[in-house]
Order: sequence, then C-alpha cells, then structure tokens
Amino acid sequence: MRMRRFLSVPFRRGLSSAATAEPSLASSAEHAYRLLRRHHSDPQRLAAALSASGLDPTSPHLLDAVLRRCGAASSLALHFFHWCSPSLPSPLPSSLALLAKSFSRASSPPSPSLLAPLPSQLIGPSLLCPVLRRLPQPRLLPFALSLLSARPDHDHPALFLSLLESLSKAGHVATAEQLVEEFQPRITLSLRHYTALLYGWCRLGKLDEAKHVLARMKAADVALDVVAFNTLLAGFVADGRFEDAFELAREMERRGCPPNAVSYTTLMQGLGARGRVDEAMRVFVEMRRKGCTPDAVTYGTLVSAFCKTGKISQGYEFLDAMSREGLRVDAAVYHGFFIAHEKKEQLEECLELMERMRECRCPPDLKIYNVVIRLACKLGETKQAMALWNEMENGGLSPGVDTFAIMVSGLVGQGALIEACSYFKDMAGRGLFVAPQYGVLKDLLNALVRDEKLELAKDVWECIVSKGCELNVSAWTIWIHALYAKKHVKEACLYCIDMLEAGLMPQPDTFAKLMKGLKKLYNRQIAAEITEKVRKMAEERHVSFKMYKRRGVRDLEEKPKAKRRRGQKKSRRRQSGHGQSSRNAELLDASDEEEFSG
Repeated sequence: MRMRRFLSVPFRRGLSSAATAEPSLASSAEHAYRLLRRHHSDPQRLAAALSASGLDPTSPHLLDAVLRRCGAASSLALHFFHWCSPSLPSPLPSSLALLAKSFSRASSPPSPSLLAPLPSQLIGPSLLCPVLRRLPQPRLLPFALSLLSARPDHDHPALFLSLLESLSKAGHVATAEQLVEEFQPRITLSLRHYTALLYGWCRLGKLDEAKHVLARMKAADVALDVVAFNTLLAGFVADGRFEDAFELAREMERRGCPPNAVSYTTLMQGLGARGRVDEAMRVFVEMRRKGCTPDAVTYGTLVSAFCKTGKISQGYEFLDAMSREGLRVDAAVYHGFFIAHEKKEQLEECLELMERMRECRCPPDLKIYNVVIRLACKLGETKQAMALWNEMENGGLSPGVDTFAIMVSGLVGQGALIEACSYFKDMAGRGLFVAPQYGVLKDLLNALVRDEKLELAKDVWECIVSKGCELNVSAWTIWIHALYAKKHVKEACLYCIDMLEAGLMPQPDTFAKLMKGLKKLYNRQIAAEITEKVRKMAEERHVSFKMYKRRGVRDLEEKPKAKRRRGQKKSRRRQSGHGQSSRNAELLDASDEEEFSG
C-alpha cells in the first residue's frame, strides 16, 4: 500500500497517570495551560484570569498536573507555580522536580525576574543547576548578579551560597570565582563556600586550582573538615594520582580528621576501576584495622571490582559477608555478577542468581533483565529470552528503549524475524522508537528484505508511520536502500516520492542510486517525477541541483572504494596480528628448548 501523505503525530506525555485516571483533574490542567498561554505576557491579567477560573490553588496534584502539561515551557510553569505558592503550605518534592525538569528542557532559561519571587528556601542547586546549564558563559555572571540584586539583603548570604554551589556543580567554577571576587568584601567565606569551589575544580580535574583554594583557606584560618578532605581525595583518585591520594589520607590523620568510610571507599573505587584489586583489598584491610566499619557501598565497590576482573568467586564471598553483617544488598550490587557471567556466557548461573535474588527479597531490576535477555539471545535461547520478558512485565517492570533494542537485535541475529517484528511494533506503539534506535530499524528491515519477507517489512514501516514516530532522512534512507539492495527498485522509488511529499529531501547518493536503477528499468515517468520534486526542493533550499547530482554520483562511486579500503586494512591488521603471534610462539618455543636443554 502506497503512502501519499506523512503527517507527524507527536507523542504526548501530557499528564500523569493520576491525571489521566481523573478526567476533572486533566481538564482543569488543560484549562490552566490555555489561560497561561493566553495571558502570560500580562501577569496581572493572568492572575485575575486564574482566580476567576475556579481552579483550586491549594491542590498540589493540580500543580503537578499543570507543570507536566507545561513541559519545556518553563516560564508558563513558573507563572502557575507563583500563583499557587501563597495558598500551598509547601510544594511537594515532585513539584520541585517537575519545575527543575522544565528548566532543563527549556530552549532558553527563565529570566531572573521570574525566579526572584520564589521562596529563598526553594532557590537551591536542584533548581538553579538546570538554569545555569542552559546559559552561555558570558551571561552567567550577569544572571547571578541580577538574581541577587532582585532579592532583599537578608537573603543574599543563602542565595550567594546556592549560586556558588550550583555554578560549581554545573562546571562553571571560573564564574563562581568571579562571583566570589564581586561579593567577598560583603560576605565572609565559610568552609561550605570553599568546599563548593574545591568540588568544582576537582570535578574538572584542575587540581592546581584546588590547591590554590586550599592555600586561601589556610590564609583565612578556615580548617578543613572530612567533607572537604574527601572532595580533594576524590579529585586525586579521578585523576589517577594515587600517591597524592594516600598522602592526603595520612595528612587527614595527622590533622586529627581521620578518613571515614567515604574516604576509604573512594580509594577502593578508583583502584577497582583500574583493575588494581589487590591494592583495593589492602585498603579494605587497613580500613578494618583502623576501626572504620565498612558500609554497603564499600562492600558493593569490592564486589564490582572483583566481578570486573573476572574473580567471581571472591565477589560471592563478599556478597555472603554482606548478608552475614546484615547489610542491605540491592540490585546494583548484583549487576556486576551478571555482567561477569555474561562475558563467560554462563546463562544457567545468571538464572540461578536471579532466583537467589528473589529469595532474598531483592527482585531483579531492568538492567539485570537487559543483561540476561541479551545473553539468552546471543546463545540462541530465544524462548528463554521471551520467557524472561514475560516474567519482567508480570513483575511490574516496564521495558525501556534499551530492553526493546536488545530483544529486537537478538531475535534478528537468531533469524526469528516474525517475533522481532512483533517486539518492534510494540516498541513503536509505546512511543519508544527514537532516533538513536535507527540501527535496530536498519538491521530489522535489511534482514526482512534479504529473507524475501517484503510484505512483513512494509507492515513494520506502516506501523512506524501510523504510530506517529519521528522519521527523519536517515530513517527513510534505511528503508529505501534496503528495498533497492534486493532489486525492489520501483517500491524504493515510490517510497522516495512519499519521503519528498513529507518535506524531506533524499541524500545525493540515494537520488543517484534510484536514477541508476530506473534507467535500467526504462521507467522514465517515475524518474521524471522524482527529479522534478527534488529540483523544486533544491531551489527552495538554495541548493544547486547540478552540484547535488554530481555529488550523488561521486558518493556512489567513492563509498564502495572506501568500504574496500576499510576491509583491506582490517585484513592486513589481522594478518599482522597473526604473524606477530606466530613469531612470539616461535620465540617462546626456542626459549623453552634452551631451558630444557640447559
């Protein structure tokens, strides 16, 4: 069936499940959103319209529903938040999270005049960080100064600290230092201010600047606490400077601020991440010797380190130790075991471990199901993979994009194309098909067309279009090239016309490829239709049609050559590796003979 029109239907996440379940709340949220859209430029008229609308400003659920409906329109979300705030005793944590999410998704940050009326206890890093990340570097300091000037003087110390911490967390430590220079005569820096600067410089890996902050602390007679020491310690570990990190731990003891569980765990995490498990164990022994009790994070760090290096049995020993000491074991600790078993292709061990988790009242999470499903598909156990999928959904877990991608790719790899299509359609139906999953689409469509399942491939494409999934030039190119590769030239051309009618211009090599195929079929009518549409689209975009055609022909000739060159390089690399290993084997044999004869 040929498609002449393609209308994109955006996937709406609109309201929460609570709002969907209660029609009155959903309609109230929609009514509030329309009023915000209509009157947002005039705050007084907006407040009057909201007050006359009959909406309940004391309802935290209505506030959440409206914030969800506003989405990335952060200014509208703030207007409604301000209108509700006087009537609410305190906003729910979910409301603040939704407001922060709106800031992070907005195309431009809200103005300081909109942020300034918020209660001082709410203007913290959780709200400021998303705003500061959206601002370009030159606007950061003016924004911070404008926000401070809009607040009364007694709010300046708390807001200054929030801005300093937010700038450091957002990676703008240089701007935080500039803000300190602006306000230092008026505000005396405390340990918390210096710790924020230390955190920012250490996170960026600029330890020389962090040492300069330490020198300023010493000059100001500000003593470091364990949090500041741990911040610097984490910076040394992240930079791989373990000698400096161990020296800092000794310095902590000399200053009467001994390392705590966080300090030792930070050292173990850094060593374990680099495969230095024996040294991590020595740190653990030293920790116990100094009387510092390890917590669940410490044990989890060692378990992950052992699993990463393939020492699964030692990992299980620490897992048992956690159970004996009454520490809570969560799914994140178990995840390392599943990764290690996957590398060794041990499916039975994975299934047994999942059963053990259920017995310990720690059900597997989505990440663990992803690993085990991927392994089952890799080993050809597709029925087991589908059984795990059903078990996952029956347990209340909702598969995400990664889970669908793993399942579809695994089934395609095992030739179970009908089942792969079913899961792919389910993914598209749930609105989870997004641009990064075009690799899955390419594998599926190529496999279907290659296996002569053309109608099934068309059905998959119809499903994508009908569900309103986002389709760009890449998606259309994958489909058209898949059809062309198996000599379905006419179908590829018809879909190219649909692509053009959807307002998308084909790549130059796609156009050249279709013209070449139509020339062989002597089908001048379709060739003329495509050429005319592409010519008009090129004119609208101020692109030279002649250059477009030339580039397509050139790309068509160059791509196979580049592919052959890559193949030759890989072949030479394999041969050189084989030759090197043979020479090493000969040298080892010769040395063994000399040793034996000696």
